[in-house]
Amino acid sequence: MSLPRKAKAAEATVAGVAAGSMAGKEAWIVFTPSGRRGSFPPGTPVLDAARSLGVDVDSVCGGRGLCGRCQVECSVGEFAKHQIQSRAENLSPIGEVETRYSERRKLKPLAEGRRLSCQAQILGDLVIDVPPESQMHRQVVRKAAEHRDITLDTGVHLYYVEVREADMHEPSGDVQRLLQAMESSWELRNLTFDTEILPDIQAALRKGDWSVTVAVYDGRHVIAIWPGFKGDGYGLAIDIGSTTIAAHLCNLTSGEVVATGGIMNPQIRFGEDLMSRVSYVMMHPEGSDELTESVRAGINDLIQEVASEAEIEVEDIVEITIAGNPIMHHLFLGISPVELGSAPFALATDEAINLWAPEVDIRVNKGARVYVLPCIAGHVGADAAAMILAEEPYLLDEVSLVVDVGTNAEIVLGNKDQLLACSSPTGPAFEGAQISCGQRAAPGAIERVRVDPDTLDVRFSVIGSELWSDEEGFDESIEAFGVTGICGSGIIEAIAEMYLSGVITEDGVVDGSLAERSDRVIPEDRTFSFLLHDGEHRIVVTQNDVRQIQLAKAALYAGVKLLLDRAGIEKIDRIRLAGAFGSHIDTKYAMVLGLIPDCDLDKVASAGNAAGTGARIALLNVAARREIEKVVREVRKIETAIEPKFQEYFVDAMAIPNKRDAFPILFDVVQKPAPKSVEAGESGRRRRHRRRTASSSD
Repeated sequence: MSLPRKAKAAEATVAGVAAGSMAGKEAWIVFTPSGRRGSFPPGTPVLDAARSLGVDVDSVCGGRGLCGRCQVECSVGEFAKHQIQSRAENLSPIGEVETRYSERRKLKPLAEGRRLSCQAQILGDLVIDVPPESQMHRQVVRKAAEHRDITLDTGVHLYYVEVREADMHEPSGDVQRLLQAMESSWELRNLTFDTEILPDIQAALRKGDWSVTVAVYDGRHVIAIWPGFKGDGYGLAIDIGSTTIAAHLCNLTSGEVVATGGIMNPQIRFGEDLMSRVSYVMMHPEGSDELTESVRAGINDLIQEVASEAEIEVEDIVEITIAGNPIMHHLFLGISPVELGSAPFALATDEAINLWAPEVDIRVNKGARVYVLPCIAGHVGADAAAMILAEEPYLLDEVSLVVDVGTNAEIVLGNKDQLLACSSPTGPAFEGAQISCGQRAAPGAIERVRVDPDTLDVRFSVIGSELWSDEEGFDESIEAFGVTGICGSGIIEAIAEMYLSGVITEDGVVDGSLAERSDRVIPEDRTFSFLLHDGEHRIVVTQNDVRQIQLAKAALYAGVKLLLDRAGIEKIDRIRLAGAFGSHIDTKYAMVLGLIPDCDLDKVASAGNAAGTGARIALLNVAARREIEKVVREVRKIETAIEPKFQEYFVDAMAIPNKRDAFPILFDVVQKPAPKSVEAGESGRRRRHRRRTASSSD
């Protein structure tokens, strides 16, 4: 790119300062939310670093600073997880190209804190956040509303009334005449008005020619008013996950879901998992407020999105229900989550909460009510309560296991006689993070994998195409996005298939001896990797990838075993996998891997976004709120962090599917591979020994 002389001089100065200050030392850069990281010499443009690491950053102008699609944000602070102190001054100053970009786009200049990654240069260690709108392959937030029969009994009802006009000869306030009309027309007595809407009443009455529609909450409180007749009011059910936020916009008159939307939780830039965010708050006094503002801003953006999709005004939304894990629950409410970071993991409150929307900075109708579902325990939150409400295990004779699989798995076990619950810290590996070629669920991500046990040939499918890789037309179907990585459901199937085909042992060790019969088994230092796809992006499963999944699934399984122990239960009758990830994994492969216990596969199914469904039930049926408030008080809470047996079960669960549990039901329908033993690093040591021998003979 050709630059004016002044710009060239400025960039030369930047490079000189960088070179002098770092004396040739490379800077470490971490990109969020992908987790990709690497080291680069000072003066490297951030966009170049991103592309070399395979980070998904959009750009159509060839790095000329014209399109503005490559915008990023520098996250400032101490990031203990990455062992990085990221400073704003570790990016080059805003230059002439970025200044000209903002001048050209006066209506939408660069927002505060935003930089063009094609222009910003690395001067020191950095954590760089790539916002969703800058990602070429934006995540598919797969949390659609599940079909569910719900008895409609909402907390908010609309009433149309005609009010007597103001009359000098009969002096009375507009509010009083409105209340009289509500009593005579609808037999609603002793209504109260929120002071929030008092300023709107006179204008609404006159604009509607003395007829208005009134929203009444709980049969007692007038919370909104519109001129004339309004047939429908709307409510939102929101599931605040640590990775994604999903919202279902419902018509409160019909119960119909009129729009569904989802976004990445903007808090991800502060930490991929929950404890990373708690650590951020511990190290930054203002961190709790930052995280609260971030999640509320994300929710407001999501509200605008679903309202636009349904072609309604945000002021038409008069009620909201909220579900979320304890840390998301606290941060949404503006409560510091620090106490949840260590024993005894004390909640500020575990009861259901009723609020006005403005109290939590949610931009809907100013009289709207917000109902936050109750929490169960320090690490078992309102999302687990919503999941229980959706699946109703407390009404069944059968023993049910319900698991919301995410970065922090919520686990519920029991039936009508007893319910137990716990959470397990599975980490972000199931979301594709901490995996060498991992990515979140987006077009181009491998999501299904099959390995031929005889030839070790691989076929796969990717998000965005209905075809398998060995089917005619596959290459054309993915031309727009290619094969870019592997998502959570894909890595589960890949590792399970590698086990079934003998590529890895039950201990998760890649069998390097297979390199002699297949070039898909690739030596890497002391270990081996397995090649899934060799194209523009080379997609492999490394030994470390296998370990990351083993650690995650072992944590979940150990939590299940603790609940089975405490409940005195030996056999599970049915299993439901919930959450965006749990809804998209093949249940057979989840069991082969040892993610869930042995059970009849016909009795294992997806529960969809159960937390979102539970929030929707609470939105549309006020009796369900009272019901779940009662049920959660009877749930026995197990804290995995202080259970001595957790570690024992965890170690057993590191094996595939498990070191002690035999899984007879599964292996009655799935061919169990012959046992084999391979010592990790054995082949690597032999290779180095041969090299040393060759050197000594010289």
